[in-house]
Amino acid sequence: MDYLLKTEPTVYSFANLEKDKTTIWDGVTNPAAVKHLREMKPGERLVIYHTGDEKSAVGTASVVSVDGSDPKTPLVKIKAGKAIAKPRTLAEVKAHKLFADSPLVRQGRLSVVPLTAAQFGWLAGE
Repeated sequence: MDYLLKTEPTVYSFANLEKDKTTIWDGVTNPAAVKHLREMKPGERLVIYHTGDEKSAVGTASVVSVDGSDPKTPLVKIKAGKAIAKPRTLAEVKAHKLFADSPLVRQGRLSVVPLTAAQFGWLAGE
């Protein structure tokens, strides 16, 4: 499974992740989003999505490790991938048939969204 992680760029941007190389993805409180974090496996691919004024997929990352010992706050360590050459906007996502049934479109406030391989590829420009 691949995932999309939403972040407010003024709080923690993809540029911050590139500089830090790795980080623990935290601050997630929505039960459905926490469930997705808990289900992550090392090596799975991630798309980093900037919320706020940008509303676009801007970079890739991957899961390094998952510590689910605290069920309320799984500690997911991620590492930076690469910037997406042509960031995909929310308007483009909503207009694409690949995302018709996606929680990315249907549950706008969900901060961790599962993606199909095809969705990941399209967002990442692969």
